[in-house]
Amino acid sequence: MRLLAHLSDLHFGRVEREVLELLLRRVCELRPHLVVISGDLTQRARARQFREARAFLDRLPRPQLVVPGNHDVPLYNVLARFLRPFGGYRRFIATELEPGFVDDEIAVLGINSARSFVFKGGRVSEAQLERVGRRFRDLDRVRIMVSHHPFTALERLDGCVDVFLAGHLHAARRTTGKSALLVQAGTASSSRTRDAPNSFNLLRIAPRRIEVEEYVLRGGEFLPLSAEIFRRENGVWRHDGAA
Repeated sequence: MRLLAHLSDLHFGRVEREVLELLLRRVCELRPHLVVISGDLTQRARARQFREARAFLDRLPRPQLVVPGNHDVPLYNVLARFLRPFGGYRRFIATELEPGFVDDEIAVLGINSARSFVFKGGRVSEAQLERVGRRFRDLDRVRIMVSHHPFTALERLDGCVDVFLAGHLHAARRTTGKSALLVQAGTASSSRTRDAPNSFNLLRIAPRRIEVEEYVLRGGEFLPLSAEIFRRENGVWRHDGAA
């Protein structure tokens, strides 16, 4: 079994410092095998915000897999937005926009869904989908794709991907598709929490069983709020109730 911590939408530039420390403490206590961050590390893609995000990542457990979000592309600097949209991200976070991680039990592939010509939405190209298919099709592991924007067309990668991890909406959600499970994370540390508190997901992953547990900030701690079990039967993930 693999333990995966799924954080998203950190939004450095609009964070509560005490929340960061509580988040860091809880994730470290859980000792995950992999930390995944599905985009929006910054609020406005400024150098100072990227530096703060980098310092936070350096304190989280490793290994890590991180992808950019739409907020990691400059908004007001038009030249940078269209000529070097990921310049700051590459300088401070990672040169690779679509990283991968593979061990004996899981294979994880990041996909960059952020685009300079779209302010809030995202897009995944045909070439990216083909790349996922080539990398995942014959792997005998739980195959996990990570993007910032939720991937709604699950059938496009039917049989190639088992789990999709995403963020963007600042709301935790679990949805079963034809053969894949979509897991969305809320915002882990932004002060812009919308209708839900700060939270992150913890996934316990086995070949035919995944438990998704949501940790929510309550009373000065990140506490487990709910956990759901999904079982794979005949190539399809089915909800199997609360843990």
